[in-house]
Amino acid sequence: MFERPCARVRVSPRVVLPRLAVLFSVLTFAAGIAQAETPAAQPPPATDTSTAARTGAEAGRALYARYCQLCHAKNGTGYAADHAPSLVSPTFLASADDAFIARGIRLGRPNTAMAAYGKSRGGPLDDAQISAIVSFLRAQGPAAVALPKVVRSGSAARGAALYRRECESCHGTAKQPGEAPQLHNAEFLAAASPAFVRHAIVHGRPPTRMPAFERRLDGGQIDDLVAWISSLRAAMPPDPGKKPAPVVPDALPLVLNPGGKAPEFRMREDRFVSAEQLELALREGRRMIIIDARSPSDWIQFHIPGAVPIPYYDTAKLDRVPNDGTWVIAYCACPHHASGEVVDALRRRGYPHTAVLDEGILYWRRTGYPLAGEAAAPPPNVTPAAKPPAPSR
Repeated sequence: MFERPCARVRVSPRVVLPRLAVLFSVLTFAAGIAQAETPAAQPPPATDTSTAARTGAEAGRALYARYCQLCHAKNGTGYAADHAPSLVSPTFLASADDAFIARGIRLGRPNTAMAAYGKSRGGPLDDAQISAIVSFLRAQGPAAVALPKVVRSGSAARGAALYRRECESCHGTAKQPGEAPQLHNAEFLAAASPAFVRHAIVHGRPPTRMPAFERRLDGGQIDDLVAWISSLRAAMPPDPGKKPAPVVPDALPLVLNPGGKAPEFRMREDRFVSAEQLELALREGRRMIIIDARSPSDWIQFHIPGAVPIPYYDTAKLDRVPNDGTWVIAYCACPHHASGEVVDALRRRGYPHTAVLDEGILYWRRTGYPLAGEAAAPPPNVTPAAKPPAPSR
């Protein structure tokens, strides 16, 4: 009825230990095989910042050639059109960080020939494209350095007198812009820190005409100039804040006064029509097409009534323009380069009656001729300018 208890078997340790050793070896070997068969986790690839920078610069080169080269020259050295400044002066690149350069491209310099190219203002470029152009420019010279903080100690009143003596002949005044960058420009004043301004005065912009003033002026005088330029910012109207990106309407009518007579223009050098003649043709209701060759962001701000935006960098849009003998006048702010690109493209296509508005849109605006757009009113503190000099061709 009861099971027989199991008999105890005595096992010698000399037998158990070798067997455990064999078992441990087998398990260790098996684990090694499993580890070998399972791929080890690889560390993430290191980011090659120099390669990324080169890639950005290469993309930026093509964008720069399309949008910027016309005025700022092939490698950013400037002065190809309308005194557009150098973007690769070593002292500029050293003092301007990437955000400063990107802002200049995105928002432009209102009321000058430098349009806003950012999509947020109605231009063609998104932030990635702007960054690529900045990379291209940065590759032409030194990296930005940290500028020493400026302690505001100068006298704006003394700085104003120094500006009239040392700077006004090139940089102009609020009423009469000069050939050098406009220091009264609201967007420049909003972007340029006192340290940036001081660095430019001290070191100049070699190899351009902008000299270094570190040996011509003492430290106190330079502080006075910085104080005066900084004081201009306080006089600027407040920033209206972020607004929705403006949009150019589609399918704008091309021909003005379709039933009107053709204008009778007297052209200079078989290429240029004066502002006075174009304004008269508008008042008389003459049949013609007016093309705004600037970035659409500038057209949104102000344009000649009835003008259609066909920017110099997108002449494929000229396919819409009828080739039936209607006069086609193109204008820009350069005042001849961007509009000249459009007129040359039309002439290559065989359009018989084409011309460039001789003095450009900025002269048109300062003279008080009709305008349309969001900022059609004449800019404050600006008086009519003398006609731009005739180009040498």
